[in-house]
Amino acid sequence: MATTIRLTRMGKKKQPFYRLVVLDSRKRRDGAYLANLGYYNPFVEPHKVKLHEEEIIAWLKKGAQISETARSLLKAQGILYRYALVRQGLAAEEIESKASQWREGADARAARWQLRRAEQQRREIAAKAKAESEKAALAEAAEGEAGDAGATEGAAVDSATEREATSTASGDSDTAAGAAVPGTAGDETAEADAKGES
Repeated sequence: MATTIRLTRMGKKKQPFYRLVVLDSRKRRDGAYLANLGYYNPFVEPHKVKLHEEEIIAWLKKGAQISETARSLLKAQGILYRYALVRQGLAAEEIESKASQWREGADARAARWQLRRAEQQRREIAAKAKAESEKAALAEAAEGEAGDAGATEGAAVDSATEREATSTASGDSDTAAGAAVPGTAGDETAEADAKGES
């Protein structure tokens, strides 16, 4: 029977976690399995992974194939490296020392990655805050320009109103002056009439 080490889906709707299992390669994804080799929960931060290394190595020795996803998971946990050391025929102490060195290096890489990620998040937050402050400054400047334009426009309207009022007043005085002139002409006519009587 050809066996495969792969993930099987467990959990609730939209909240899955995965078990690493060994099953007949002809079985469906969530079918009955031969052995449970651990679990993987990618939906918590940090990801939860618990694997039974000795059982996995035993199944690999028996010839079990590994799915792509399970291979990446085993590689990230250092189990494939340990299996490669076992296949080389190294002593158990030497395997443990090399595996612990690998684990220290992996932990250091993970710590560097976490620092880079935190730095990137800090930069993104700073850039977002800067963009928001620039946007607020532009909005404030546009609001100020609109207020200045409104004040200038208001001053222009006021001066136009003053000019109209001045022209209306001067027009009224012209009309009054025009009325006085005919009245003056009327006075001259009256004087001429008075002279004619005498």
